[in-house]
Amino acid sequence: MMVENKKKNEEVEEEKILDDEVEEKSIEDLEQENEKLKKENHKYYEHLQRTAAEFDNYKKRIAKEKDGIYKLAVGDTISKFIPMLDNLEKAIQANTEDVKMKEGVELIYKQILETMASFGVETIEAVNQTFNPELHDAVMHIEDDNYGEKIIVEELRKGYKMGDRVLRHSMVKVAN
Repeated sequence: MMVENKKKNEEVEEEKILDDEVEEKSIEDLEQENEKLKKENHKYYEHLQRTAAEFDNYKKRIAKEKDGIYKLAVGDTISKFIPMLDNLEKAIQANTEDVKMKEGVELIYKQILETMASFGVETIEAVNQTFNPELHDAVMHIEDDNYGEKIIVEELRKGYKMGDRVLRHSMVKVAN
């Protein structure tokens, strides 16, 4: 029983000490602690905002890179088909008596052009255009007063582009 009373007395004394400590904390101390906690809260809030903004920028950058990689892959793949397209053009231009065969080749040629157009591929305009080294590859030059300076007079091989990317330059003959 004495031990129990002693424990109770110790507990009562601890409570008194805690009560005294609470009373000792003045309103000023509490306000200072409150300000300190507000500043810390504000610091964490700003950090959270920066982290959220960085993550948003990361998502946008990754989406842009993914789109760029996709366009690059599509462009590279389509570039591999361009020589086949050239061969189909030659087959269409060839003198043949087999009309059905020629019609079949023309149909395939049109389907390939439509498929390429669905990916944003278009032919580069050349004839009667001003020579542009970013789009055209000049392999011949003629002097002719009927044409202006740097005017393309003949397209020797079609060029193709997808958006701003040139898949193949037009091979051209340039006047003057």
